[in-house]
Amino acid sequence: MSLFKKKDLIGLDIGTDSLKIAQMKKSSKGYGLVKAGLKHFPQGAIAEDKIIDRQSIIQAIKELVQEQKITAKDVATSISGRSVIVKRIKLPQMTEEELGESITYEAEQYIPFAINDVNLDFQIMNNARQKEEGQMDVLLVAVKKERIQDIVSIITEAGLIPSVVDIDVFALENQYELNYLKDMNNYVVLLDIGADTMNMNILWEGQTIFTRDASLGGNNYSKILQNKLGLDFTQTEKIKSGETVEGVTEEQIIPLRESFYEEIFSEIQRSFDYFRATADDTPLSKILLSGGTSKINAIDQVLAQHFEMEVEKSDPFKKIDINPNQFNTDWLAQVSPMMAIVVGLALRRVDDR
Repeated sequence: MSLFKKKDLIGLDIGTDSLKIAQMKKSSKGYGLVKAGLKHFPQGAIAEDKIIDRQSIIQAIKELVQEQKITAKDVATSISGRSVIVKRIKLPQMTEEELGESITYEAEQYIPFAINDVNLDFQIMNNARQKEEGQMDVLLVAVKKERIQDIVSIITEAGLIPSVVDIDVFALENQYELNYLKDMNNYVVLLDIGADTMNMNILWEGQTIFTRDASLGGNNYSKILQNKLGLDFTQTEKIKSGETVEGVTEEQIIPLRESFYEEIFSEIQRSFDYFRATADDTPLSKILLSGGTSKINAIDQVLAQHFEMEVEKSDPFKKIDINPNQFNTDWLAQVSPMMAIVVGLALRRVDDR
């Protein structure tokens, strides 16, 4: 199963907190939104990249497909986390066919899993920043077969056909290509912070240069608020979105929010440090922020101040035609931060690379 390939498909993003679905229709003017939906899982159904409650997830998929009146069966989904390894490596110059024949041997020294336990894919990078004569940059991807089989079996049991299994960071890149002009001669950071996972994809001229996943997200903030203030799930969600909760003062919240920000910023800085160890001195110009945690009140402003760079909340529907008679545009605006990955998946095509 190729991890890079693209067909007009239903996008299905199985996150740790919620299920997102989207369908696009291509036209001469671009893309139009056909379907879009979101459904939250019971708490604990997925922990990081481990599936805990299969039946709840299968049922949620069935219900969302039925609610959206989706008749198509072929879907593109994606995964991230510890089961996924993405590395940019240098190899001797060769053709794509030659690399395909030798990729298993080449990959063994870079993959910390048994090579027989993973699915491999690769892409030769044409936007390499530091080309060396006789060398080429290759983006190598390895995913544990067990993780793919788990996702495939859930989708199949829900009555759908898993046609593409992609990687979260590449789905982010796909929606970026559609919605934003490529920043030339600058690095752009696609940063998706979900409930339990943070995905980072650093692009050069619109193509992946560096990726990293971290087990950290908005649930960390929720746990801090619950443990320190004794709040329930509904109350923590209100505070995260900037609403007031009876009996809770801003003075109580500030140090807890700052503690969470310290965790997030430290992890982002660690990723930047890893990236800088192999990159040139060209500055990181912008962060495009997405994921449910991007809805925390003013988090984009705090990020911009801390890292001294432009931070923009990503709009995955920016250049997609939306019929206001078909969709509740207020609802789309509310959920759009969480839809970046699923929009990227809905744009996939099996027959393209």
